[in-house]
Amino acid sequence: MYSAQEEFWDPLTRRHAQKMRRSLETERIRSLRGDGQNLVTEDVTVVEGDVATISCRVKNSDDSVIQLLNPNRQTIYFRDFRPLKDSRFQLVNFSNSELRVSLTNVSVSDEGRYFCQLYTDPPQEIYTTITVLVPPRNLVIDIQKEIAVEGEEIELNCTAMASRPATTIRWFKGNKELTGKSEVEQWSDMFTVTSQLVLKVGREDDGVPVVCLVDHPAVKDLQTQRYLEVMYKPQVRVSQNYPVQGLTREGEPLELTCAAFGKPQPTDMRWLRVDDEMPQHVVVSGSNLLISNLNKTDNGTYRCEASNAVGKSHADYMLFVYDSRAGEEGAIRSVDHAVVGGVVAVVVFAMLCLLIILGRYFARHKGTYFTHEAKGADDAADADTAIINAEGGQNNSEEKKEYFI
Repeated sequence: MYSAQEEFWDPLTRRHAQKMRRSLETERIRSLRGDGQNLVTEDVTVVEGDVATISCRVKNSDDSVIQLLNPNRQTIYFRDFRPLKDSRFQLVNFSNSELRVSLTNVSVSDEGRYFCQLYTDPPQEIYTTITVLVPPRNLVIDIQKEIAVEGEEIELNCTAMASRPATTIRWFKGNKELTGKSEVEQWSDMFTVTSQLVLKVGREDDGVPVVCLVDHPAVKDLQTQRYLEVMYKPQVRVSQNYPVQGLTREGEPLELTCAAFGKPQPTDMRWLRVDDEMPQHVVVSGSNLLISNLNKTDNGTYRCEASNAVGKSHADYMLFVYDSRAGEEGAIRSVDHAVVGGVVAVVVFAMLCLLIILGRYFARHKGTYFTHEAKGADDAADADTAIINAEGGQNNSEEKKEYFI
């Protein structure tokens, strides 16, 4: 009996195949990776739809016949002849030392062991394994709430469908990687992975992309993203338009502006005076507050409030009205202090100069002064005589005059 394939073979090929089959049935052929054998091959990993190339090589060729079989033990190529009626198999190279075959449009059903056989005595056989990778067929992000409010926790789910092997899902918010929780479901030889991310959002997250990225050997840079939309209550800021810089003084005007930003944009904005009524002469126009003629009774805290659908916020401005000449008196005091400081510096310098002059004068006249007791003491027998001599010498001594011509 012949197989369905052998019916189309010529008699010589059929006899070789039958002989080979009988040899394989009588001897147990070791399916090793070439250890101690003459055949060499390698495993093949290919992405679904791509081309797989199977190579059966002989290290030391003796012109023996090389044959390639599929996982069902059907002959794909016998030498350079293809008995199998599958046109996806094409001969790439045939020689006494190699049989190389390509398989186009690979599918998962093509995965398995492919056998290289060499008709030696005894026959040799090794196998190569084709592994088929299937990238995720779809990658989607589902978000619990399309629009969230600041402070809320939202749930995002990213699903990678029908991949092989199971994919790994990574999460990113902007440039920061986050950690999700993944679940894997297997259907036949395919895997569906769903990753869940729970995220507490704030106003800084509005408009930020959340990215779901896939790590899989069959695909590179596969990702999808969703932009967060976060609503938040207003941020309020009060600025002083006039006077631009300086004191708020009696009789002068004051103009304040209130700015509020939120999502949604605030529609209700109002001015009030904290712990007191708003003065009647204060003019409020939209976001502006104007006091044309300040006085001491205007002192206090003025508040701008803004609200939207999320909530209410405010900002305060503390007003203190100074005397009308407060700025001038301050300038005068500054000038007076400068003058006084200059005078003190001059006086100190003059005193130092005087001390230096006196010091030099006394240093030059040192040792030229004598007491009255010292005069005439050289010839006196005792102290009383010395005093009498000194007084007499003082009264009766003749002045010695020197004249210089």
